[in-house]
Amino acid sequence: MELLLTVGLPLSLAFIMFSLGVGLTFADFARVATRPKAFLIGAVAQLILLPLTAFALLHILPLQGALAVGVMILAFCPGGVTSNLLTRLANGSVALSISLTAVISLTTAFTLPLLLDFSADYFEGTSAPDIDVTTLSLTMFAITAVPVLIGVLFRRFLNATALAIETLLYRIAAALFVIIILAALAANWSLFIDNLATMGPLLIGLNIVMLGLGVGLARAAGLDSAESAAIAIEAGVQNGTLGITVASLITTTALSPYGLASGVYGITMYLVTIPAIFLFLRRQPAKPAS
Repeated sequence: MELLLTVGLPLSLAFIMFSLGVGLTFADFARVATRPKAFLIGAVAQLILLPLTAFALLHILPLQGALAVGVMILAFCPGGVTSNLLTRLANGSVALSISLTAVISLTTAFTLPLLLDFSADYFEGTSAPDIDVTTLSLTMFAITAVPVLIGVLFRRFLNATALAIETLLYRIAAALFVIIILAALAANWSLFIDNLATMGPLLIGLNIVMLGLGVGLARAAGLDSAESAAIAIEAGVQNGTLGITVASLITTTALSPYGLASGVYGITMYLVTIPAIFLFLRRQPAKPAS
């Protein structure tokens, strides 16, 4: 069973990232240059403010050892297919959401291992796992960036087929996401229950703060409501599957305590973000009657 999970977890993540790539075109990457201000604000919120907020909250609601590192792993992760779908539900800028997800997913293959190494040393000291940053970066690139690029190329050269199977791929990816999240919780159930009183409020607080920061930064920069919603959701909705997979890569256990925060967040983020979507919808300007 352990071998099955060790192999199946990275493969599941690779499939999820491939499904993300199938929904992308090279124009989505080029769009960064056409709307640089919106992209820059979204990138700052996700790559800088999210980890700093998680770090600060861990000093207000402290968790110990692997659990604290797990929260930081989550904060280093990009958004995913889920953030794009939730942005669509909020009538947000799907193009901006996809651009952020695509570029940051590629970026984190290199930034996450470095930041993870620092976090493990900070929160665990001498008991921190030995993290080979180079190996972890190459592994992450292989199971995240490469599948995304394959998906983009698939869309480029087999566009009709890609459009025909895109919905099916998203459904399979969503099912894998749910299975992995539930498996992570089940494998660490006792640890989850013992730390629920601290972990629950911390992760919910992280979600609320990032949604608020995303909206605040976007509005302060003069972006419209659709771009504000996209940035907020990208900052507040993370790729929990990636977090759980990274956790498995730094230990010998497929579903280790390092992935517990990502598993819990995979559930709580919906409890926070879905009500926020209704607020986004209510605050959007009414469309003129035709």
